[in-house]
Amino acid sequence: MFAPLILSPIASQAAGKFVTVDKKSKGRIGTLKIMRFEQVSFDLYNQMNLHDADLRYEVFNKALMGYYSLKHEGKLSDKGILTIVDFTKSSNEKRLWVVDLDNKTVLYNTYVAHGRNSGEVMAENFSNEHKSNMSSIGFYVTEGIYYGKHGKSLKLNGVDENFNTNALDRCIVMHGAEYATEDFIEEYGRLGRSLGCPALPMGEHEGIIDTVKENTALYIHASNDAYTSQYLDHANAMAGLIEEGQPNPLPPPVASI
Repeated sequence: MFAPLILSPIASQAAGKFVTVDKKSKGRIGTLKIMRFEQVSFDLYNQMNLHDADLRYEVFNKALMGYYSLKHEGKLSDKGILTIVDFTKSSNEKRLWVVDLDNKTVLYNTYVAHGRNSGEVMAENFSNEHKSNMSSIGFYVTEGIYYGKHGKSLKLNGVDENFNTNALDRCIVMHGAEYATEDFIEEYGRLGRSLGCPALPMGEHEGIIDTVKENTALYIHASNDAYTSQYLDHANAMAGLIEEGQPNPLPPPVASI
């Protein structure tokens, strides 16, 4: 189906010549990587029945791309756990998912609170600044558990420059909160709000924290045109897929002189 592709400049010792890659070929290679990653992502989305869990494909696709890019850079453990938060949804909706990519299952789908200065029912404003009391969007790598004023809590290391890299210094952590429960919604018409932390329902937070602790990926999505991430990269994501032992996501390179 595809014409021969050259994935990188290579030397042919037999011919004593170098193969160059023109812009058109590079563009086709990039397009092929996007197509193949999207295929893997969409297949996984369907296998896990994520539509039925009310997780949009567009959000899952970005989260998965970042997951495999982070995996490629050696930032994640081998747990195969990915946590996704979609702040385009109301706080009255279950907008956090913890998925097991290896076993293709949804482990948790529950509520999560946003920062008090990010908005009322909807999270609309975001910040990486100290004392902003806003949520921070983007990719995080989970760290270790500690016990503080909210009890069992989980440190989060933001890895998106300008968007969440102050998370550790701001003490943006995953913890349980009484204001992140269905009972609170029934009484006040919305979840309560944190100082920027992704706060979870009491009764679920400990299980979630134990599942996602120690070098798993968290992606917090929002409607924000300014957001960019080095981890939303198809080439790195494809490299991570290949390293995971996926069945030949790309055809073998073919070079001709």
